[in-house]
Amino acid sequence: MTRTGHPAIADALNGLNTVKIWYDEPMSRHASLKLGGKVDALVMTENEDQLGEVVRRLRAKNIPFLPVGNLTNILVRDGGYRGVMLWMHGLNQLSCVPLADGQYGIDAQAGVTLAKVVALAAAEELTGLEFCTGIPGSVGGAVWMNAGAYGMEIKDVVSFVTVMDGEGKKKNLRRDEIAFAYRKSNLSADAVICGARFILQKGNGAQIKGRMAEIMKMRQEKHPLQYPNAGSVFKNLPGLPAGKLIEEMGLKGLRHGDAQVSNLHANFIVNKGQATASDVLRLIRIIQEKAGKEKGLELETEIVIVGESL
Repeated sequence: MTRTGHPAIADALNGLNTVKIWYDEPMSRHASLKLGGKVDALVMTENEDQLGEVVRRLRAKNIPFLPVGNLTNILVRDGGYRGVMLWMHGLNQLSCVPLADGQYGIDAQAGVTLAKVVALAAAEELTGLEFCTGIPGSVGGAVWMNAGAYGMEIKDVVSFVTVMDGEGKKKNLRRDEIAFAYRKSNLSADAVICGARFILQKGNGAQIKGRMAEIMKMRQEKHPLQYPNAGSVFKNLPGLPAGKLIEEMGLKGLRHGDAQVSNLHANFIVNKGQATASDVLRLIRIIQEKAGKEKGLELETEIVIVGESL
């Protein structure tokens, strides 16, 4: 973890000996697509106090930063990201707390995977989060983009979200203080989400686990999980799934380099081996242009695209 450059970042973070820092780190090592350029610095803190100190220092030096979780829904262009990626992986505390009126809360820090949250809910026989089964992201990303599936969204189960401001101070935002919409919220891209509380009810343990198994089976049958991917590439249109539209346009299986529109689910782009971010972006542009010209429709990406081109 020796410094290979970027003196401004190194100077800003000087003395934070317990914070893990990787300079010039290739995102291909971490992103679910197994591709992407280098980030100037990937920084992982062990707790919220450390995170607050890092945020304060970066803000003071006007160094750009982007909080990232499981890196399952992000595409870093081949030229890399100029600034710091705050890897929330170290914020992994998870607990279940009984609340009033027979309800239960699951408190999860931003770096906890949804898989672990779902597993805790199942173990405690709590219902409400079954729809998150198989979603590969982390709590922070899921809240920020209002992740959802099978008719449910994060907004339906979240009670409050803990966010951190530029001074490193935390506050809880109630569900009704956040404008959630389809695959987005009004939280800014650099909003530092520290965690969230989900409100659940006691349910039938066998039914909960049965529904989770059913959802997992559907995902495994419909999604190309054998290849690196970043989940759904495009947001669905009202009444029209993006995958169905792409298939109708005859683009299923379209390939550029080692990036391919999946033959199994057209709203997935998979890495067949040595794909680059540019390969994936080329496919995205082709799909968007064809949807515009032939259907008069605008396809918006669900995956987050950041960084610079080569």
